[in-house]
Amino acid sequence: MTQEGPFALGAADAARAIRDGKIKSEELVQACLDRISAFEPTVQAWAHLSAEHALEQARAIDQRRYKGQEIGPLGGVPVGIKDIFDTVDYPTEYGSPIHKGRQTIDDASTVAQLRQAGAVIMGKTVTTEFAVYAPGKTTNPHDVSRTPGGSSSGSAAAVASFMVPLALGSQTNGSTIRPASFCGVVGYKPSFGLISRSGALRQSPPLDQVGVFARSVEDAGLMAQHIMHYDAHDAAMRPIAMPPLAQAATEKPPLPPSFAFVPSPAWDQAEPGTQEAFSELADFLGDQAQRLALAEVYDEVFEWQRRVMEADLAKSFAADFERAPDKISPQLTEMVERGREVMAVDYNLGLDRQVAFERGLDEVFEDFDVILTPATQGEAPVGLDATGSPSFCTLWTFTGLPAITLPLMQGENGMPLGVQLVGKKGGDARLLRVASWLMAAVEAGDTDIDTA
Repeated sequence: MTQEGPFALGAADAARAIRDGKIKSEELVQACLDRISAFEPTVQAWAHLSAEHALEQARAIDQRRYKGQEIGPLGGVPVGIKDIFDTVDYPTEYGSPIHKGRQTIDDASTVAQLRQAGAVIMGKTVTTEFAVYAPGKTTNPHDVSRTPGGSSSGSAAAVASFMVPLALGSQTNGSTIRPASFCGVVGYKPSFGLISRSGALRQSPPLDQVGVFARSVEDAGLMAQHIMHYDAHDAAMRPIAMPPLAQAATEKPPLPPSFAFVPSPAWDQAEPGTQEAFSELADFLGDQAQRLALAEVYDEVFEWQRRVMEADLAKSFAADFERAPDKISPQLTEMVERGREVMAVDYNLGLDRQVAFERGLDEVFEDFDVILTPATQGEAPVGLDATGSPSFCTLWTFTGLPAITLPLMQGENGMPLGVQLVGKKGGDARLLRVASWLMAAVEAGDTDIDTA
């Protein structure tokens, strides 16, 4: 894919160029629409898109700038919205025929914040069915025979194919980190409770988290910062000061960062090439990286996560199953049926494990800045009937820790392979500083870390 033209601008650069009058938002949006026209027939990242509506928003931004009015930190920048977040100007269908044409009168909190920041809402990106496992129509931009991952498949693919510089996603298990890794972009899931989920599809309140997609750490921090605000309608949030992520993403750490190379409980599921690549990366980091094994109790995280998530799915989608069970996939039906069998005592024990696992991981961050671990088992698998395993994300999502994946590696077939960094809960600024440092260090080291 060629990368020349306004569509190739990152979000921060585009926002600056629009503010400085070097480019109009309309010009940028049109370039992105042209890109969509060229690649959408094969990538199929969009569930709903209106070129004219996008251009109308862009012209309004340009007019405000012409009049000397404030246009916002994302003024004129196109953004894709995963089709689980309510939007007043587009349907929100959750990737299910049950909700075809569903229209709301209010934006989701994140969408409202994006509009306030001046972003152009391009349209709705494809999600898997109810943001679970049954795939949508999206393919991987690097190889259309391979999955883009899920559930935020359209958002990851749209950013990877330069259709938009930013996109909104979510993660209840691995739905931001996994597709970002498969598609070769930056995927960032902030600490649990930093971004409101009001107006988004409810899956599992103890696990549901908002994520963002970008092509740089700076852009991911910029977007995340401007959708963070206290929302009393989300019980997971607290009225605390939000971290200065946009600034942190451009700063150098005060000291050389330290990495805990944690294979994680899913290490034996990693492909041999993935294991080799991460060993090579750890060697590249030298004394700054130390291999660290977690206690065996963390091997239980998959079962505890499954119980909590599936019990919540059974509750959250009860009305949909009563309304149209024949329009729900076998994968989701099976998960809901298992969820109905989870006893209340086991569900609550799972919530207790969340707290215990998180507190146990606090000890890691007493000695290390971040955890270094794979984002996925390997490259995006061939085939479009599944979205790949989220196992390398499960522990970090279950404990609500911030995580980011960086497109630093390639697999043996030349497909992207993400490097996942995990930070202390609430330590998002430090995480982004270290992520930027690692990107720069690998590039400066002229190190070609791959699995070939």
